[in-house]
Amino acid sequence: MVGIYGHITEYMGTAYTGKGVMHKYEELLEESRKTIFLKCLPTHSLSQVLNDLAVYFVKRGHPVDRFMNPGHTDKTDAIYVNELKLFILQASHPISFEPTDLGGRHKVFCFYDVYHQEHLYQQHEEVGDLLKQEKYSFGKSLAALENAKEIHDEWEAVNIQRMDWDRHTALTEQLKEGIFGTIELAKTADISHRIIGSLSAGKAHDFIPSITKRMRRRLLIKGLAGTGKSTMMRALGEEAANRGIDVLYGWCGLDPSSIDLVLFPELSVCLFDSTKPHAYDPESPRDELVDLVPFCAEDQQAEKLIEDISRRYAEAIADASGYMQTAMKAQNAARVQMDRSLNVEVFEKKLQTLYALIKAMDGN
Repeated sequence: MVGIYGHITEYMGTAYTGKGVMHKYEELLEESRKTIFLKCLPTHSLSQVLNDLAVYFVKRGHPVDRFMNPGHTDKTDAIYVNELKLFILQASHPISFEPTDLGGRHKVFCFYDVYHQEHLYQQHEEVGDLLKQEKYSFGKSLAALENAKEIHDEWEAVNIQRMDWDRHTALTEQLKEGIFGTIELAKTADISHRIIGSLSAGKAHDFIPSITKRMRRRLLIKGLAGTGKSTMMRALGEEAANRGIDVLYGWCGLDPSSIDLVLFPELSVCLFDSTKPHAYDPESPRDELVDLVPFCAEDQQAEKLIEDISRRYAEAIADASGYMQTAMKAQNAARVQMDRSLNVEVFEKKLQTLYALIKAMDGN
């Protein structure tokens, strides 16, 4: 047993974006030595199970990544125990995942049989109506997010045209020198991908404080849409990887192809987009501001265009947020109803089997 406690870092498990529902679980499913798929009806009950398991591993000195539900940001969808390469996830909701290596790296625990069937039958019409409402509102929210993404692309195009890209390139090179210096590691860099935030129930939510709180140096990037924040972080990530330095990329909740954070764990350094919807300001001596706003030339015609674009963007985001709030309210009500039908005795018995398997993996 390790002598000191580990720690928990929180990420968003999936994201509701302008290109649909996205996740970054592929590499964890590929890299894990063991993945436990928890198959279940829509439920909140497994969130506490995953939280208890996270605490168990932390007390044994293991760092744990905890992946939160985008609609209910206090609920856990999955955990990953880094040193053991153990991945445990709710594999039916919000996205379905199927094992591909049963009998090998993959194990399935099915919780479909832990309910009082007569209770399920009595409430199936009410739950069915709630799930229909969730599906309708969720679809409208994703459509509004797609519209918001298209409007945001217009916003970026206006600013791209008035950006001083030579100054941007020079600053990027300066940051490379300041962060990496002459460091060259004789190994292949480990590249990780995480989602840092998403539209949640009525507003955007991110986990930047949890992700960056252990960094000795944080660089907060300020810049207008389209002024190269993501481009800068991608260039720094590529430079680090070329030097054998591990890189963690944090991906955007609106545009899943855009980087909002890059972190170098071996150097205890990170950079992140600190503008809306995840606006942060320097708050301690470890924080530095990287300001790209002056690199964008003032232009009255461009400002008039942006005034209209920003208004339409705000309206689209407001529509998406409202529909998402309705969808998550219906989803929560359905899950609460389902959880009332749990056969607690059967559920606890199955959990004991799960806990025994996990303890065996941890050498106990």
